[in-house]
Amino acid sequence: MSIKKKLLIGLSLTLSATHMVAQEEITIFDNKLGQNEEIGLPEGMMSNELDSLLREWNTKNYLTFDENCQASDENPEFTKEEYITRLSHLPNVIEMPYNDVVRKFIDQYSSGRLRRSISIMLGASNFYFPFFEEALETYQLPLELKYLPVIESALNPGATSRVGAAGLWQFMITTGKQYGLEVTSLIDERRDPIKASYAAARYLKDLYDIFGDWTLVIASYNCGPQNVSKAIKRAGGTKDYWTIYPYLPAETRGYVPAFIAANYIMNYYCEHNICPANTQLPTATDTIMVSHDIHFDQIHDLCNISIEELKALNPQYRTSLVPAGSRPLPIRMTPEAISAFIEAGDSIYNHRADELFSKKENEVAMPEATNTKTTRSRGNKRVTVRAGDTLGAIARRNHTTVNAIKRLNGMRGTNIRPGQKLIVR
Repeated sequence: MSIKKKLLIGLSLTLSATHMVAQEEITIFDNKLGQNEEIGLPEGMMSNELDSLLREWNTKNYLTFDENCQASDENPEFTKEEYITRLSHLPNVIEMPYNDVVRKFIDQYSSGRLRRSISIMLGASNFYFPFFEEALETYQLPLELKYLPVIESALNPGATSRVGAAGLWQFMITTGKQYGLEVTSLIDERRDPIKASYAAARYLKDLYDIFGDWTLVIASYNCGPQNVSKAIKRAGGTKDYWTIYPYLPAETRGYVPAFIAANYIMNYYCEHNICPANTQLPTATDTIMVSHDIHFDQIHDLCNISIEELKALNPQYRTSLVPAGSRPLPIRMTPEAISAFIEAGDSIYNHRADELFSKKENEVAMPEATNTKTTRSRGNKRVTVRAGDTLGAIARRNHTTVNAIKRLNGMRGTNIRPGQKLIVR
């Protein structure tokens, strides 16, 4: 069996049930069949995703509608030739043809309720497109693929589809794990804008290795390579998207036209009298790696950064706990907050530890460590220190404080060594 065929089968097993369910449709007249055809809208064009985008922290804090916008709210009419010319002038590698289906999707984006969402997404693109472009450029992929999250999630990192796809790029759990994204009860890296962008770029590259055609890659991103391969076979072996179009799932038939329409409207919004939301970019952020469990409340209290901002900058953490006890994990913050974090030192891990790490939401995340032997004698609880342990980590695991352990053991400093026995209670 060829490597290409093995890759196709492997991807098909995990990707064929990605996000093919739609509740809204548009009607297209099929000239070949001589009848109307209902085509489902991608989830990023659904009302619930667009409404949730408006509730995102970045949207509420850094985007505002331009009250001074002088553009009319009227959506002008254009000729077929004008659309063809504009699409041909986009600086794209991927073919962007014009047809009646594409026109229907352009009309969806440029009129009615979606006009306001395009305004918001134009503003939100300032946050997310740099991540997308960097990941795509790393794998030498066409940069116009950055518009896929427009139709996938409406640029909402908190988006979750009805079938469980999550994040800006709408990964299913199995697909995300296949591309290195951790998904547990406490972490969901599908929602991490940076990690998910690199995973999506690798996935898109794998799909291109299978089909060698970007339009088929885009279709496969929606319905999985197996469904595209079936459509190719039913169409007699041709790899022309518009020839296999009738044999694709309903939503996928609208997915590529929606992608073309998203490329169009995100570049020609002015021609349709759409004003981008005003963007005040947030302060530059950076990441700090932590090697001990830490709670957002501890960071909030000592680093002058709000819980809401911490959650918005670190959407991969499903609770307020960063479970870094088993491996180092990143926390994204403003430079000022990072400086305060570093200055606080170990005291940040001890701050309110008894209170925060006994909360019910973290009980599952705080089991007795497997690398510290625990014994009880004479009414006291003792542990044996092993490699990698720190006083802070031992204190948190045993629901106590560093100062309490030091007092019980007559310690002045915080130095410990493997094999040492400590009284923790």
